[in-house]
Amino acid sequence: MMPQSTSTPPRICHDCDGFATATITTGTRSTDGTRTTIRVNCPTCRGLGRTVSVALVHTGK
Repeated sequence: MMPQSTSTPPRICHDCDGFATATITTGTRSTDGTRTTIRVNCPTCRGLGRTVSVALVHTGK
């Protein structure tokens, strides 16, 4: 029998469900014909896809 792991999985951000970054097309094209895109991060988790524990936020680590 294998010992069970005691580590807890990271909490997934409730606002983005773990899909923290989206690439959005602006509707324009660059000079070489490719579409111009921008990256947008989830404002809650700041692009991490998971929430940070309150203890880490207060200590700044």
